[in-house]
Amino acid sequence: MSSLPPILAKPVDIAPIWLVERVARLIFDRVMKAHPDLFERLDIYRQTRFGFSPTDLPLHFTVLPAARSLTVSRGQPPLADARIEGPLALLLGLLEGRCDADALFFSRDLSVIGDMEAMLALRNALDDSAIDLPRELGALAGPLSPLVSRVARNIRTRALEGRDATWN
Repeated sequence: MSSLPPILAKPVDIAPIWLVERVARLIFDRVMKAHPDLFERLDIYRQTRFGFSPTDLPLHFTVLPAARSLTVSRGQPPLADARIEGPLALLLGLLEGRCDADALFFSRDLSVIGDMEAMLALRNALDDSAIDLPRELGALAGPLSPLVSRVARNIRTRALEGRDATWN
């Protein structure tokens, strides 16, 4: 899996962290509004701090399901009970249920650190969620919605080429 193209990675790399976090939270909030019961399936793992560290961006995303919170940081990964690391496209593909998590884990394209059971619970919670990030991005773009959604779908298709297969 190739890294994020520099034309996409560089703006994120130089953007102020507050701006990156604001955009990430807007998308997170839209996904939570569209899927309000997403974290209910986590049961005892709702208090788990989940970390997501793209290997092709100097960012870390931390989600606490019980608080429905998302934080973004740079530098050393913040404390997390369960963390998954891999290219951003694969992490987003997992979020949408477009990639086979088991195959990616066993091929070492992704690594999981910490509470494996919590990460499996999250994967199961994402099963059948039908999250569509290009649609959510488009919804944030107002009148440019069709264009943004189309561009995001095109980027997703190219980034996941050969891996666009659900696990369920």
